[in-house]
Amino acid sequence: MDPGDLRKAIPALESSTYLNTGASGPTPRNVVDAATDALRQHAYRAPAEEGPYAYAERVFDAARAAVADHLGTVPGNVALTHSTGDGLARVAAAVDWQPGDVVVRLDREHAANVLPWARLEREADVEVRVVETFGGRVDHEAFADAVADARLVAFSSVCWTNGVRLDVPELTAIAQAAGARVVVDAVQSVGQHAVDVTEWGADAVVGSGHKWLLADWGSGFVYVDPEFAEALHPAHLGYFGVEYPPEADYDLKSGAQRFEVGTRSLAPYAALTEAIATVEAVGVDAIEAEIERLTKRLKAAVPVDTLHSPPPFESGLVALDLTEPEAAVDRLAANDVHVKTVPGPDGQLVRVSLHAFNTTRDVDQLLAAI
Repeated sequence: MDPGDLRKAIPALESSTYLNTGASGPTPRNVVDAATDALRQHAYRAPAEEGPYAYAERVFDAARAAVADHLGTVPGNVALTHSTGDGLARVAAAVDWQPGDVVVRLDREHAANVLPWARLEREADVEVRVVETFGGRVDHEAFADAVADARLVAFSSVCWTNGVRLDVPELTAIAQAAGARVVVDAVQSVGQHAVDVTEWGADAVVGSGHKWLLADWGSGFVYVDPEFAEALHPAHLGYFGVEYPPEADYDLKSGAQRFEVGTRSLAPYAALTEAIATVEAVGVDAIEAEIERLTKRLKAAVPVDTLHSPPPFESGLVALDLTEPEAAVDRLAANDVHVKTVPGPDGQLVRVSLHAFNTTRDVDQLLAAI
């Protein structure tokens, strides 16, 4: 499968120039078909065959295995959630926080990686320390000072506003050397470049399927290092996360699966499995190479003072400083070019997301519309 084949499989691209995958990716037909087939099997045939729970567990097992393989780990280290924010909230709520504990995050985090820690600050007397970045970059000395007494550090692998890619292994090593746990929001990484959680070394890595992996809404996942998992007691507990049969004196499942709660739709996870297979059929390296080609074309064509992302390639997210950005987004949409606004250092920016299914013509159409 090549990027052209991927494009042909996505119905949304037949009528629009879609440049907003960083918010939500358009889903290929085969991924929607996988979700629909799973629902039909579960509703129509499984009750009279293996049973709805047994069939659902097969779907969930396949999704955990697909995520684990994609992240370079094993299924036992993966829990299925509903979204990135859901996974981050579950991890945050599972730590035995003490008054005065310190959480460190970066200043340009998405709300999904802000709210769980803000809640702890309000409800558990936890200090949340925010490290200032410079164009999305992290000063390692300032970061080391901030995490010196931290219990946990949370940051994103790719800045959601301007596409800066952080050095996850280096930041993780700095934080862990100070004795802190590290949680990484990887939702802007999975699907557009290779992610190896073993190489990253973080204690937890959280993501979801509906952005660069091109799955539908409702599928999230969290990788948890086995040693870290054993120190966590989920606040939101259900029978999928405990040994069966669940009793009042329950035993948590080992590893990440203690974060799974109860019955949920299996369609998003069937879609996630198929979406990962589709991305891997194109090839993550091939996807990243095509994204690099397209972003270079866009960056080379806009004035230097308009570009608010690094000129060299880092990711498929490109931030532009356009006059009246919200009105600009509306004007682009009127020309069937779909982007979005994001917060910048001095007001709103227009963010363009370029995936491998996009084309040179898409970039040129954006430039013409601008």
